[in-house]
Amino acid sequence: MESIGTWYWYTGFAIFVIVAIVVDLLVLESKGAAKVSFKEALNWSIVWIVLSFIFNALLWWYLDDKLGREVANAKAAEFFTGYLIEKSLAVDNIFVFLMLFTFFGVQPQYQRKVLILGVILAIVLRAIMILIGAWLIAKFHWILYLFGAILLITGVKMLLMAEADPDINKNPILRFIRRHIPVTNEYHGEKFSILKDGKRWFTPLFVVMIMIGITDVIFAVDSIPAIFAITLDPFIVLTSNVFAILGLRAMYFMLADLADRFHLLKYGLAFILVFIGIKMLLLDVYKIPIGFALSVVGVVLVISVVGSLWVTRPGTSSTLAPHKDKGEST
Repeated sequence: MESIGTWYWYTGFAIFVIVAIVVDLLVLESKGAAKVSFKEALNWSIVWIVLSFIFNALLWWYLDDKLGREVANAKAAEFFTGYLIEKSLAVDNIFVFLMLFTFFGVQPQYQRKVLILGVILAIVLRAIMILIGAWLIAKFHWILYLFGAILLITGVKMLLMAEADPDINKNPILRFIRRHIPVTNEYHGEKFSILKDGKRWFTPLFVVMIMIGITDVIFAVDSIPAIFAITLDPFIVLTSNVFAILGLRAMYFMLADLADRFHLLKYGLAFILVFIGIKMLLLDVYKIPIGFALSVVGVVLVISVVGSLWVTRPGTSSTLAPHKDKGEST
């Protein structure tokens, strides 16, 4: 499979990601267990978005010089469309993360550490899944139709289940963890495990981190095929995915208290998945232009967000807002 990514582009991008994560961890350690304010989350979200735009501009400049304006425009559009899709689908992750934090009663000041570790795990796992996906597509072209069917079915399912309230207690992964891992009933600050009576016990915070990591892998099954419908270039798929994930923690804290206001967003995301699924299924019949796909995704997101703010869901308040941790030990 052809790719614009050279070894030095991949190396440079890997170094950038490592530096970004290290800086995030250093900032995290310097602030300690403190709640992330809306202003701080907004500033970091802007930083990640600006960095993604700068990267896309540098990519365009490099390709324009090496391969010509047409290739540069096409690849820049592919990156931006893929980034926008991954960023919008990440909002669904936020709803699930918020539900997990609420269910386990994780205090806001302890959520940030879990999220940054979850981001690191997500980057590693998604990179592996993207490389495997690219290899499969290169070997078996028909797998694109399978990806398209997955997106179409997921979008329809999301549309039908948009108003459903999932019961986390019935989650098979959580039930497995509870049966096979010794978990304390209380939190111990930001610790993931403690030594008690010579035995290693894990805290509920560890369970939340595992659940978040697994949840992201499940979401990746939908999001990665979605971007392969936009471009088959592994470098574009990887970079747009990672840039979207890097801003996930900041976006969570920015939207956590407003999540219930965006009640129509799930319908918009469902429509996007259905549209991208159809685009992939029609790949060998009619190739939908990147510009049109970008326009559809952008318009649907704007309508979903504006519609959610305009039409308030009856009888709702901040029912999903994180509450205090009842079981924290001193």
